[in-house]
Amino acid sequence: MILFYCNDIREGFAYFSEEETKHCAQVLRKKPGDTVQFIDGVGHWYEGLIEELTKRQATVKITATHPGTDHTSFRLHMAVAPLKNMDRFEWFLEKATEIGVDEITPLLTEHTERSKLRYDRLEKIILSAAKQCLRTRLPKLNELIDFEHFMKKTETMPPAARFIPHCHKTDLPHLLNNCTAGSDVLVLIGPEGDFSLEEVRQAMSLGFQEVGLGANRLRTETAAMVACHTIHLVNSKQ
Repeated sequence: MILFYCNDIREGFAYFSEEETKHCAQVLRKKPGDTVQFIDGVGHWYEGLIEELTKRQATVKITATHPGTDHTSFRLHMAVAPLKNMDRFEWFLEKATEIGVDEITPLLTEHTERSKLRYDRLEKIILSAAKQCLRTRLPKLNELIDFEHFMKKTETMPPAARFIPHCHKTDLPHLLNNCTAGSDVLVLIGPEGDFSLEEVRQAMSLGFQEVGLGANRLRTETAAMVACHTIHLVNSKQ
């Protein structure tokens, strides 16, 4: 199934972006009168007929609207330090989108080695993954923020279970045994080199619980995926 994305929907019509139009017309050879299916990124699935097709825009008449099936009873916010090797961070974004994450914040910590991100590329990766796995809701990708400012922001964030996995201790309780189904969750994942001890202390002073993700030391992107999957595993038992 080929799924498109469109967030310009007005009075029963959808107006595809130039990029989606190009894929529709030049790659898939769609023509006026053909049926297409698309998402709006905020929880709806649409069916429609192409009414007009130019080089820059496909105009689609909506024939049916369905609620998405990827809504969950909890929100998962992952704050993850970007990696020097962007391929690995992009892999995390793709797989977290597939598994299910609601918000992603790139985190600039004491040991983070990358301070610039290409948001246009990262958002394309998220969108592609969402369409591939038939998600109707796109994760929100926030701007890169330094650790201290993010900690200040958490003081005004909605209530959520807060966790900071790290490797400074070997006997930490596992995340699996410390989160509750149905609860919103915020997880911090450190960079190569981990969070500093001061960052761990600062997080704990603001209500974060230090947890482990297993016996082995994990790479940043692996730790982020294990945490993401663990939260979904807990919620699958509801």
